[in-house]
Amino acid sequence: MSTSGTSAALVHVVDDDLSVREAVNSLLRSMGLRVRTYASAADFREQWTEPSPGPECLVLDVRMPGLSGLELQRQLGPLQQRLPIVFITAHGDIPMTVRAMKAGAIEFLPKPFRDQDLLDAIQASLARSGDALRDHESMRDLQARFGTLTPREREVLELLAQGLRNKQTAYQLGITEVTVKVHRHNIMDKMQAGSVAALIGMLQRLRHAGGMPD
Repeated sequence: MSTSGTSAALVHVVDDDLSVREAVNSLLRSMGLRVRTYASAADFREQWTEPSPGPECLVLDVRMPGLSGLELQRQLGPLQQRLPIVFITAHGDIPMTVRAMKAGAIEFLPKPFRDQDLLDAIQASLARSGDALRDHESMRDLQARFGTLTPREREVLELLAQGLRNKQTAYQLGITEVTVKVHRHNIMDKMQAGSVAALIGMLQRLRHAGGMPD
């Protein structure tokens, strides 16, 4: 397992078996990863409040006293994009595995598992987490750029996205065609768009993600 680019990565290990927590903790630290361990899913829920600034993932036992691993997965829901789950269990079966994987788990490893299988699953999890983090940061940047547009520029952008030409846009807004061209130039500059197609793609992405700021 290469740890290149994962020095800030964090792996959460949740298992009620102390020997498993210690073994996994030792293995992952030997690979240069940061690790936090928890004796129960409830402990994890109390201590983990939001994703960290870097990639992170969750190594999670399925059956534990109180809140089970599958119940914790259900509670996390979409947060699994930023916190992917690798399940480990001594009591797994095919229906349980299918349920976990359909709900977004990266891997489902039966105990005892090979160290390399766990490391490979964690590497895949951290890669997914990193991708989700970059997407999140990219969306924040896009929202910030969109937020610099004036109300008039947003109106021009909306009509541009509908395929209206400069003359049609000018007529719709009651302004001159020259003014429309100035607005378009400013929009392209503020949004850092290299083409109209790229600009429309940005607008569609904002809408799809529900990221249109007020």
